Amino acid sequence: MSTAPAAAWTELLKARRSRLPWVTAAAFTVAAGFGGLIMFILQDVRRARALGLLGTKAALTGGTADWPAYFALLAQIIAVGGAVLFGVIVIWTFGREFSQGTAKDLLALPTPRTTIVGAKFAVTTSWSLVLTVQTYLLGLVIGAAIGLPGWSAAVAATGLVKLLLTAALTIAVTTPFALAASLGRGYLAGVGALFLAVFLAQVVALLGYGPYFPWSVPALVSDIAGPGRQPPGLLGYSLVALVGVAGVVGTALWWKHADQDR
Repeated sequence: MSTAPAAAWTELLKARRSRLPWVTAAAFTVAAGFGGLIMFILQDVRRARALGLLGTKAALTGGTADWPAYFALLAQIIAVGGAVLFGVIVIWTFGREFSQGTAKDLLALPTPRTTIVGAKFAVTTSWSLVLTVQTYLLGLVIGAAIGLPGWSAAVAATGLVKLLLTAALTIAVTTPFALAASLGRGYLAGVGALFLAVFLAQVVALLGYGPYFPWSVPALVSDIAGPGRQPPGLLGYSLVALVGVAGVVGTALWWKHADQDR
């Protein structure tokens, strides 16, 4: 086996033998179920109140319960939840080598450091995309179970494309967290960078500059701000791509040249 597939297989085994894949899968399962609950409530608010899903004075207004709305809600879940969970996956994958003291052993192997970094990013990207597909498939099952109207093959295909686009953008803006975890030689710096990015994404979007802030773009693509808001545009997508590439290249260069003394 050549070094690249071997490195990828090793990283895959590390992930499979941990609890984090199960935790992330459970989190997105709950999120898809919660989205289905929202759709169920919007179908008939009086029925939901009678079942105890809403308080006597509570109501949801301004929403529709159909397949396009559900797919849009799932895309928003990927944008918001993915910003955190995809980021956690990246931070764990890179930070664990330092927190568990395996970095020196790993880098002593006759495998190029850039190959190791590439394998880690390949696994985190695949992991995140699998969670996205899982969310979509659960959405299909839940939407069919509650009888959502407006189904068509075109709507389903459009929903899948939107989820995958949102996921791809979200994955791209999480790559700098790998560099933060590497620089901090553990989880703490990566988690701090993650929290800062999520906080700034909310603030910048509220100020109206979300299309120009890469970490706000995935949520805007998912229409979390409403259909009337300004779309990200070519500049927004370009900035996301730039951040994604910079995160990968920066992490690879750091691993290649940094003094790994512990």
